[in-house]
Amino acid sequence: MKLPASRSAEVPVSGATSRLPRGFRWLIAAQFASALADNALLIVTIALLQQQGLPGWWAPLLKFGFTISYVLLAPFVGPLADAFPKARLMACMNAVKALGVLALLAGVHPVLAFVVVGFGAAAYAPCKYGLITELVPIERLVAANGWLEVSVVCAALLGTVLGGALVSPWLLGTAWMLATSQALAALPLVAGRSALDTSLALLLTLYGLAGLFNIGVPDSGARYPAGRVHPVALVVDFWHDHRTLWCDRDGGLSLAVTTIFWGVGATLQFAVLRWAVGVLELTLDQAAYLQAAVAIGVVIGATAAGRWVPLSQAKRMLPAGVMLGLMMPVVASAGALGLAVPLLAIVGIVGGLMVVPLNALLQHRGHQLLSAGRSVAVQGCSENASILAMLAGYATMIALDVPIVPLMWVFGLAIAAAMALLMLRVRALRR
Repeated sequence: MKLPASRSAEVPVSGATSRLPRGFRWLIAAQFASALADNALLIVTIALLQQQGLPGWWAPLLKFGFTISYVLLAPFVGPLADAFPKARLMACMNAVKALGVLALLAGVHPVLAFVVVGFGAAAYAPCKYGLITELVPIERLVAANGWLEVSVVCAALLGTVLGGALVSPWLLGTAWMLATSQALAALPLVAGRSALDTSLALLLTLYGLAGLFNIGVPDSGARYPAGRVHPVALVVDFWHDHRTLWCDRDGGLSLAVTTIFWGVGATLQFAVLRWAVGVLELTLDQAAYLQAAVAIGVVIGATAAGRWVPLSQAKRMLPAGVMLGLMMPVVASAGALGLAVPLLAIVGIVGGLMVVPLNALLQHRGHQLLSAGRSVAVQGCSENASILAMLAGYATMIALDVPIVPLMWVFGLAIAAAMALLMLRVRALRR
């Protein structure tokens, strides 16, 4: 078992059982602002694709470009996160995300620009999740994960709403947005296409704000032994880390669950948008608001899990994964907005109840077996490989004009079957 040379943040355990450590609020605020901009940027860029007249299957490729860095850079971002103070590295990665927005303003193809944003996000993730295991004692790890997942989902909720507002015709047509776009068009290297340039500039300032919040996050004091730096050696070490975590009884189970969950979540984000436009006949900005129902549900579920589910009972939440998959056909069959909203909220509640305890279990086992940054890098690679695979399949089905309702049925039943197999595996190991 590899431990950091110093973990001064874990010493004061007496007050930690009732209160999260100092600086945790700044971490939540920084993560929230950065994720808020990420989610709003996706909606704005989808509108940019529509403005350019590109076909609908380009939209999931935005997420594909964003996610591919998580997989390709996975052997390197873990050691990178462990080599530097994580809060400072988070601020640098916000600057990389801002560079991606500048590329969009300069007229770079949206998918290529999202690759740049994804590069920043790939190194950002091991920092924020690694800081939790360094700052928070084990007794508060589920609660801390609950707060983090609530902030992630609130950022997704409000970011989707913000993105919908930034592409809504009433806002884009205001005199202020049009005047600002004209002023931006006069700047060098700005493509000057429409009022969407103003929306991108507003998101640029949001990434700057997230970087400022990182200044308030303290150094955890955790220091790790210097590892190998040769790229081939890092890949070999990462492969060993990957096998170590996947072959662990609790680590492999929790990693399988979170891998399925985040692949489902990313694909569901696009499926709900297409389903709302095609079945409920909503506009893009209205469909973006509909995703708020899922996000509110996840907040409720994550909060409940952080409050009432201890780490020792994390595996008891596996049936929620089966229910999550079975809810997909139910949602797809809803033909009215009044029915769709509560059903999507239930999907979110079930997802939040499942993922928070199992994510905490994964972080705990990963930190015991590897290190904070390296374990999160393995987690990020696995989860985002799932996202890439599911999005590639979804984009292929959309390109083949497969109707969205049957697609959601097949997708949901496959997820339920996968979670049921994991439950059977747990029972077999117990016997």
